[in-house]
Amino acid sequence: MGFVEILFISVGLAMDAFAVSICKGMCMQRLDRKNALIIALYFGLFQALMPVAGYFLGSTFQGVLTQLDHWIALILLALIGINMIREAIYGEDESESDSCMLVNFRTMVVLAIATSIDALAVGITFAFLRVDLLLSVSLIGLVTFGLCLVGVVIGNKFGGRLGKSAQIFGGVVLILIGIKIVLDHLNILHL
Repeated sequence: MGFVEILFISVGLAMDAFAVSICKGMCMQRLDRKNALIIALYFGLFQALMPVAGYFLGSTFQGVLTQLDHWIALILLALIGINMIREAIYGEDESESDSCMLVNFRTMVVLAIATSIDALAVGITFAFLRVDLLLSVSLIGLVTFGLCLVGVVIGNKFGGRLGKSAQIFGGVVLILIGIKIVLDHLNILHL
């Protein structure tokens, strides 16, 4: 597998994290560069680490992982999405909600795992194809980091003006991404 193929895989793997980054940017009152970097770092790091884990798991757990990964992603994304909607409707003061939702360790880890589960399966594939693991995971991590940074900025440009409705929209998008992942894995929808 060459550089171009790995680059395309990197972009494909980054798309869910990019969409979630847009949602995170929409929840920001104003663009906070530190938070934008932290968000992009979480997603880039997890997208890079998951193929490594998959590579070393190899085919041992492939059957179990491919049967459950999409359901796990749906549950995690739906829980975060529902929580975002609930906080927008019934939530605390916006500045308090803003700081909690954006870089809360637990929330970010759950989102990063949910959006990088497919990278675990790619890592399993890498093991079978004997792909240069260091090059692959570096490229996956860097592409995801860059796209997520841009996603936060894009989301902030549009979401800052929309306030709580942007947070509701972001929660709905997270739930829809989870549903799309399940439909893709069940071969019902391919977008």
